[in-house]
Amino acid sequence: MKHTLRLVASGCALASASLVMQSAMAQSGPPVMAEAEAPDQRNAIPLYTEALPPMQGQHAQENWGTFDRDYLVVRNVTQPTITPFLPHPSQATGAAVIVAPGGGFRLLAIDAEGEMVARWLAAHGVAAFLLKYRVMPTPVDPQEFARQGEPRPQVRDGVPVRPPAFQPAIDDGVAAVRWVRSRAEGMHVDPHRVGMIGFSAGAMTTLSVAQAQAEGAEPDFIGLIYGPMMQAEVPHKPPPLFAALATDDPLFGNNGTGLLDAWRAAGGKIEFHLYQAGGHGFGIRPVGTTATLWPGQFLAWLESNGLLEDRD
Repeated sequence: MKHTLRLVASGCALASASLVMQSAMAQSGPPVMAEAEAPDQRNAIPLYTEALPPMQGQHAQENWGTFDRDYLVVRNVTQPTITPFLPHPSQATGAAVIVAPGGGFRLLAIDAEGEMVARWLAAHGVAAFLLKYRVMPTPVDPQEFARQGEPRPQVRDGVPVRPPAFQPAIDDGVAAVRWVRSRAEGMHVDPHRVGMIGFSAGAMTTLSVAQAQAEGAEPDFIGLIYGPMMQAEVPHKPPPLFAALATDDPLFGNNGTGLLDAWRAAGGKIEFHLYQAGGHGFGIRPVGTTATLWPGQFLAWLESNGLLEDRD
């Protein structure tokens, strides 16, 4: 069966890999990712002009599949791509958002935390760019991949340790910001309103791109959706930050908000939504809690900060 990336605006979405693994621990064995054919990626644009050399232990071919629902995930990404989802020019607000899916740097929840989000943004006048970034090499065989399990968050002296981001993913995020800015005029995008939003590991990537402060690649705003909120380095000029997290998030729900405290202390603007329930990996799906409201709140936040204004 050939899968095609698509939007199901009101359907259930696949949670991130971390949530899938967590749920499986209560079952008789690890989850197995069903194999799937690669979707039609005709609109995906290589992020780099030349093919990248393989990382150590990297497989040459991407592995596509699904977990318990018909929502695609991809592993062993070797050549990153960026896929534009552009609003009609008459509806374009000039804002742009690079979307970084999550998946523990072992896979990408490319549907539920990627295309679904990008299409939602485009439908609301925001140019969206789905980033398929590089992830860690994993076994090709789905059963062997499942047996690896999910790395657990580390604790040092009783204090949760911020998990490290994956440097190739950060490099791809930096390149994505530059890519969008360099082509902004032809896509009805204001190069001074290019932001990034990420989910779980994608949120870690998004934060790391802002922390890198690479020339021409500083995001004008960022969104961190169920990423770690513990203490972290703050950029010299922190961009406006939108964050969303559920108190019952098994990974990051009880690790404090040192990042947000430091961001505010550095003079950065913050909007933080701490939901009563939603778990980890709620994405855009009907989880039955107020966590479902975050997309509209993110859009309202963009507007309140003047990021949706027509500046032509």
